[in-house]
Amino acid sequence: MDFTFTEEQRAAVEAARAVFADVAPDGVPSPALTPGAVADDFDRPLWARLAASDLLGLVLAEEHGGAGLDTIALCLVLREAARVLARVPLLEHCATAMAVQAHGSPELAAALLPGAGRGTLVLTAAAHGRSGHDPAELAVTARLDGEAWILEGTQTAVPWAHTADWIAVPAHTGEGDAVLALVPRSAGGLALAEQVSTSGERFAELALDGVRVERTHLIDTPGAWERLHQVLTTGTCALALGLGEGVLGMTSQYTSKREQFGFPVATFQAVAVQAADRYIDLRAMEVTLWQAAWRLDAATGGAGGPLPSAGDVAVAKIWASEGVRRVVQTAQHLHGGFGADTDYPLHRYHAWAKQLELQLGPAAAHEEALGDLLAAHPLA
Repeated sequence: MDFTFTEEQRAAVEAARAVFADVAPDGVPSPALTPGAVADDFDRPLWARLAASDLLGLVLAEEHGGAGLDTIALCLVLREAARVLARVPLLEHCATAMAVQAHGSPELAAALLPGAGRGTLVLTAAAHGRSGHDPAELAVTARLDGEAWILEGTQTAVPWAHTADWIAVPAHTGEGDAVLALVPRSAGGLALAEQVSTSGERFAELALDGVRVERTHLIDTPGAWERLHQVLTTGTCALALGLGEGVLGMTSQYTSKREQFGFPVATFQAVAVQAADRYIDLRAMEVTLWQAAWRLDAATGGAGGPLPSAGDVAVAKIWASEGVRRVVQTAQHLHGGFGADTDYPLHRYHAWAKQLELQLGPAAAHEEALGDLLAAHPLA
């Protein structure tokens, strides 16, 4: 077995670090200091630098101008993005592009993927259903009307929807697997109501009232939505890992310099034990993340396992949702009152961590889903 990353994956990490080196977390707009959304748009200059470094086409095939890499490479880059709180729709954009490339019609791929790789066209995905707790594919209905599909329903908390060009919307037809519709933001019958995330970003509630979608813009391949949802979830786990590592690094630096009774507080046993526990959390988040990402790529290549890839994704979510919360809470505790100072970036990380925790959902729900998978697939 070889658990090292490939040369191409390591090169993607180096390119990402070079791009994100100019991003200062304490310069990221603070939700504590800004009423409503922190900004109307994402960080367009950073987006342009990602495009110039060919990172937006990371997971696209060479025929679409991409590098042809995999989910693991995407998660490696997302990990670097979260360390500095990069305000770009990198996860949603790349995951949606992967779905279009793997399952979309040639017409749809030709219309979207070249622009997606260059960054001139922005993609996002609706993955939270009506309330954030129900399956997203059940929140919208799709019915065939001649040469077009008609979409009706609501999707909540769609990231970057106001500034994306196309939105991937899961829907159900009343029979068979869920379908995935690619809807332009300017589509007739599509209304966006502003919502603000815990991290202060501008999200949207989508109301679809008779939205017409061309046949070629709808993906009805079995499992396409499930795959996209798993990539989005695994990518969110990568964001949680990168954020947690950034926070633990800040905490290590602070406790090494902050003195009490003439000694750095990092030398106190109570501080060291708490930091060590959070380090263990991060390593568990890391190993379950790479297992989930590897299974998604292996499943695409035909490799199987005792459980479907959803089982590995559930385990990654269990660790990420609780681990990122524990890391930022311990960081706040060890920083004392300084951690709440709005001139210091830790409160921004805390808000982002809470948003990721809410997106991932409670660990108990993932444990229940994992139990159902174990019951349905007895291990030999």
